[in-house]
Amino acid sequence: MLSSSSAWRRSTTFTDGHPTPAQAMSIGVAARSLSGVCLIPITVVKTRVESGEYAYRGVNDALRLIYRNEGLRGLSCGLVPTLFRDAPFSGLYLVFYSQIKQALPKELMVGDLAAPTHFTCGLLAGVLASLVTQPADVVKTKMQLYPGRYKSILHVMVFIHQKYGVQGYFKGLLPRMLRRTLIAAMAWTIYEQLTQSIGLK
Repeated sequence: MLSSSSAWRRSTTFTDGHPTPAQAMSIGVAARSLSGVCLIPITVVKTRVESGEYAYRGVNDALRLIYRNEGLRGLSCGLVPTLFRDAPFSGLYLVFYSQIKQALPKELMVGDLAAPTHFTCGLLAGVLASLVTQPADVVKTKMQLYPGRYKSILHVMVFIHQKYGVQGYFKGLLPRMLRRTLIAAMAWTIYEQLTQSIGLK
């Protein structure tokens, strides 16, 4: 997403030098959708290993066993909810991040204040984007952990609501918010500082 943003900024004329919310959303969604499709097998393995319900000896062993027992469908299970979670997250994150930055005084974007300002913008954007996309993350996790249990995304959503209520769609929000928000904030802070230091901004 960072490289896509940089390329788009160099090739597109933005109003006042900043992307509009629609442009920012497009950048984030397109970049994350592409990476999500490419990385879905690894995402499936990661989800299953972290659950503790599968005894794989490593990533290669997991990929081999999943393909042998479940085929390509097993390696790509949860792709749609993953895209529904990650693509909007990246798009919304970039929208919130760019809008928060534009709302702040330009004096905060230079000198010693630049890094902490970018980090704060990243934190706020991550919190907001995580809140919006958490239900899709819960659905995705259920589908990848129990691929034969649910017939469709709607089936998973109905099950979660019947068993846990509305709060079920937000299970695990805090740890996910902390992890994704901190990672994204640090990544964007480093990106902003590097692009400034090498003259790309």
